[in-house]
Amino acid sequence: MTAQPAITVYSAALVLPITAPRIRDGAVAVSGDKILHVGEREWVISSLRERGAEFREVYWPGVLSPGLVNAHTHLQYTGMSEVAQTTYDGFEDWDESFERSYSAQGNSWGEHADEGARLLITTGTTSAADVVTDAAAITALHDADLHGIAYWEVMGWGNNDWGSHGLERVINEMNRIPSLPGAGVSPHAPYSLDIQPLLDIPDIVRQHGLRLHIHLAESRIEREDAATDGEHDGWHQLGAGSFRDLRSKGVGVSSTQFVDHLGVLGPDCHIAHGVYVNATDRELLRARGTSVALCPRSNRTIGLDMPPVAAYLSEGNAISVGTDSLASSPSLDLLADVGLLYSVAREQGYTAPNLHARLFSAATLGGAYAMGFNVGPQRFGHLAVGALADLAFFDVPVTSAEDGLAQLVEAGEGTCSATVISGRERWSSPAWAAATA
Repeated sequence: MTAQPAITVYSAALVLPITAPRIRDGAVAVSGDKILHVGEREWVISSLRERGAEFREVYWPGVLSPGLVNAHTHLQYTGMSEVAQTTYDGFEDWDESFERSYSAQGNSWGEHADEGARLLITTGTTSAADVVTDAAAITALHDADLHGIAYWEVMGWGNNDWGSHGLERVINEMNRIPSLPGAGVSPHAPYSLDIQPLLDIPDIVRQHGLRLHIHLAESRIEREDAATDGEHDGWHQLGAGSFRDLRSKGVGVSSTQFVDHLGVLGPDCHIAHGVYVNATDRELLRARGTSVALCPRSNRTIGLDMPPVAAYLSEGNAISVGTDSLASSPSLDLLADVGLLYSVAREQGYTAPNLHARLFSAATLGGAYAMGFNVGPQRFGHLAVGALADLAFFDVPVTSAEDGLAQLVEAGEGTCSATVISGRERWSSPAWAAATA
């Protein structure tokens, strides 16, 4: 049997590098798990031939992009899809159905998480921020050879219990997270943890060099309430033990301002949802270097408002895209959320011609930035020399570079034809087999 050349050239009608101009008739040369060349097909091939390098070429008539990055999901809830089969009247309404389904799952979290990882790969997703509540699901990303971070979720701790045994328990749980592909901690939300754990967890995580990820401004209770004393300059000195305690005292400070005061936000933290944020909140997120993972289909299922997409874009907030879980979203296809974000941004008045590029960057490089993988030797989310060879191929017609990107953003759901992770072809459709044979 003849050995395959060490270099593979993946060429396509349209290549989307993200950090460089779009390329008609482009190519990406891959050696091992890294990208060797990116450019026009003719240049890439001639460069390899000039140095006498052996290679094989795989041509795709559609779009070639970096692998998608799902910046917020819960793979272990893949078996709870019945919860998302209806729409709800707010977070509390959805949570009742969620809790019933959660209690009925037994200990099948590992199997469900593995299935979720498989579904990610079939949609062109190569990296994820996976929030894990049950230990059986903690290795899903690692076992599937996906990139990203597994975030151990911490919730339900009060101040007294936290001081007596919560802190020690969380430190022990942190040590169980696989170091590969990446590890982090997710303090669930400001309304599900008291002040002391929200103060301590960021310090612990940062001492261990890990990442933070928190659900923030997802529930209506978290928005600033102008009808209460939201302008109280000394709210942090009231002696409240939790965010809910502040609400009971008539303080309407937003959850974003609350967790910022506790030191949760920062460039090593990204938040999920960011629906109920005002201009002050968005400014805080920008000042702290904190990215927002937008999950619009999940918000719609739960019965929440849409996030302020146009404002995030116009004001310069760092954004990424997440599907959340199958317990609140119809699928794990990230491009379905990208398409909805496009519609929402236009409805909210965003008229700039760069919307397609901004949203697709959010679904790739934006997710890498949110997890700290936009730079360094293990970087992903864009096609550049030395980056990980994570590629996705989409069955999208290409009449021009602009039209191909627009089609992918507005109607890319279900169009993935092949996925390459770390230089290995991990999944392909019949259309891929026919086109590349």
